[in-house]
Amino acid sequence: MAKLVSKTYGEALYEVAMESGVDRAVSLMEEIRCVEQILKENPQFDELMKHPGVPKQDKLQLVTDTFKGRASDELAGLLEVVVSKERYKDLPAIFTYFIDRVKEECGIGVAYVTTAVELNEGQKKETEARLLKTSGYKKMEMYYEVDASIIGGMIIRINDRVVDSSVRTKLDGLTKQLLQIQLG
Repeated sequence: MAKLVSKTYGEALYEVAMESGVDRAVSLMEEIRCVEQILKENPQFDELMKHPGVPKQDKLQLVTDTFKGRASDELAGLLEVVVSKERYKDLPAIFTYFIDRVKEECGIGVAYVTTAVELNEGQKKETEARLLKTSGYKKMEMYYEVDASIIGGMIIRINDRVVDSSVRTKLDGLTKQLLQIQLG
């Protein structure tokens, strides 16, 4: 259900932004990132907005007072609608959906790379270049993580695609094959 909500509101915001062009959508994406940061730095606001004892009208007034005139009309309008429909808890997912749509439109891929040891800058640049070449994206946002338990190799995730060339996975596969061998 939350996925449907985030898609519905996120897509509506995306369409409104795209009416003014890709540049407006990118600008709104940056504005959303700022709002996300502000909300993260002010957890009391979030708690207040999610508290069932606070009347919806008070929440709506708080959002209006906080964002009207400070945020773009599109974003302020979205926040008002989300609060009036009692969907504030879905706001992070709505923002994520919108940001992902804008990145897709701009040809920006997001890759999560896990390795057993820290990659040096040259290896990171080479990994990014290979992903750009094979994925069709114009630009990549790269996120690196070190996980010694994979022993060697790397695991790359872009959207819902995963390429796992880790030694751990290969050893697990070999173990399964060996266990299936019947000695006779």
